[in-house]
Parts: sequence; C-alpha cells; structure tokens
Amino acid sequence: MNKAAEVLAASRKVSRPTTLEFIDRLCEEFIELHGDRYFADDPAMVGGIGRFCGRPVTLIGVQKGHTTEENIRRNFGSPNPEGYRKQLRLMKQAEKFHRPVITFINTSGAYCGIGAEERGQGEAIARCLFETATLKTPVISIFIGEGGSGGALALACGDRVWMLQNGMYAVLSPEGFASILWRSPTRAAEAAELMKITAPDLLKNGVIEKLIPEPREGLDRNLDFTTNILKEELKKELDILCAMDPDQLLEERYARFRKYGDFQEDESEKI
Repeated sequence: MNKAAEVLAASRKVSRPTTLEFIDRLCEEFIELHGDRYFADDPAMVGGIGRFCGRPVTLIGVQKGHTTEENIRRNFGSPNPEGYRKQLRLMKQAEKFHRPVITFINTSGAYCGIGAEERGQGEAIARCLFETATLKTPVISIFIGEGGSGGALALACGDRVWMLQNGMYAVLSPEGFASILWRSPTRAAEAAELMKITAPDLLKNGVIEKLIPEPREGLDRNLDFTTNILKEELKKELDILCAMDPDQLLEERYARFRKYGDFQEDESEKI
C-alpha cells in the first residue's frame, strides 16, 4: 500500500476522534446550538459557542460516530442542506458578536439523497462559500480527517487552512476518481497517489498553511498529543488574526483563494 492510501485509510478510521472530541479538549466550556431556522437540525453538523484560552469563539464541524448506531444518527458525517444552513447561521452570528470561527472538517462529502437535493443542497453549499468570503471575522479551518468534495469545501474557506498529519482533501474520493479514469474503483490506491491528497502534498502546493503532527501510536490512542500542539498554534494565530483590521482580513482572504484562479495575461493582448 502506498503512502497516500495509508493516509486515506487512517483518515477514515472509525475510531478517529470526532469534532466534539476535539472541541472538548480545546475549550474550557462549550454550548452547542441547534437548528437552521428553516427546516430542521442536522446531527451531521455540530456547532456552538465555546471559550478557548479565555477567548469566546464559534466552533463548527462535521460530526461522525464511532459505532454503527452513532453513524446512522450522524448520517455518517454527510450533512444535509440544513447542516450547511446551520453552519452559515452560526458564522453570521459570530460576525455580529465579533467572535472568531474555528471549523473542523471530516466528511466524505455532502449527502446526495433526493431529499437533500429537493431542499437545495447545492445552493446551501454555494451560499456558505459566498458568505464566508466576506465574513468580517477570522476563520481558521482544520481538516481533522477526511475532506471530500464541496461538502468539505463549504467549511474550508478560512483565512488559514490547516490539516492533521493523516488528513486528506480531494475534489472527489479516490474510488470515484478511479471509476471515472479507469472504470475500476479497485485502483483507488493508485488514484490516491496521483491526486496528491495528503497533508505534505497539499502543504507543498499551497492549499494548506500548516501540518499538525499526530502521535506515532495513533490519534485515537493519544489525542492530547495533537490537541496540545493545536491549542498552541490556534492561540498564536488567533492573536494575529483578531488584531487585524477587518478590511485587511478580507483582502488577504480574497488573495489567498484568488491565487488558484490567477493566470498570466498574454503579453500580446496588452495594449
């Protein structure tokens, strides 16, 4: 098995710590908030207000489970439109009260069921992207596990995007990539290597800014090792971002994501 395939397997491990476990380790207190004020509450997306190192923050993330029963309740970490609308509601609330936002990403993608499409899954994700781009409060996005497609991207438009050592991020699953390219999902390991989905590859290519180490014995066996590092990094970064003027914050966020779409203008077309 190649390195990318090993990372993919680690990111999907059922015992991998969840968003709520990270929040519990990072915050002195946390109050979960529910509902999107349109349709329902989505257990696959959790969020609320916490106190991090004495600072009020808004925390939002995709929630998976460790057992079959938990995963069924959490829809296996695949949010419906109401999950993304809850995310957006909490982000706008954070902006109103000048709280920084921390997001945690661990999803194979948004739920693609008929009901989700009927309730506007694509629009809900697009609205999160649109609104986050101009949110006048700092946003730090952290991949704690799997990051798949637009379901992950909706939470990943932060001023800083970080990833745990065994996290991954891709436009679609390696199985989907292999099915399209070779018409064989059995070549997923090969696809994972080609897709450059791992944290070192994403760091090298400028998709993320920071790689957070995991313990050798496994994240599920020593979560404190990683959360202690993450706490120190978050504290330093929030001090920097919260001291910035909102206009400067938005300019730098725009520049961060605009660089992916930049192209060199043909000299021959200049006047």
